[in-house]
Amino acid sequence: MRAPRRVVVVFNLSLDNWNVELTEGSIKNVGPTNKGATGKLFDVESVDVREFGDKRLKLAFDDDEGNEVEVALFPEQAAEVRRGIEMLEEESRVFE
Repeated sequence: MRAPRRVVVVFNLSLDNWNVELTEGSIKNVGPTNKGATGKLFDVESVDVREFGDKRLKLAFDDDEGNEVEVALFPEQAAEVRRGIEMLEEESRVFE
C-alpha cells in the first residue's frame, strides 16, 4: 500500500453555480447549465507554445505536481498577450 501523497495547493479552481452528483464513481451534471469556472496555476515549472489546429496556438503551463493549464488563443489574442508582456518589460519592476 502506498503512503498518502502530501498535497500542496498550487492549483486553484473556483466553480460557480456547479451542482453535480457523484454516483458509483461517475459525475453527473445536475441543475441548470449556467456554470462557470476559474482555474489558476501557481509555481509554473514549464511553459510550452505550439500550433493548435489551423488558426490558433496553444499555451500550456505545468507545475511540478502534474497540474496543467492549457489556453488556446487566436493570433490576435496572442498578439495582445505579447503587447502586454512587452509593456510590463518596459514599465514594471517585475522584470528588473
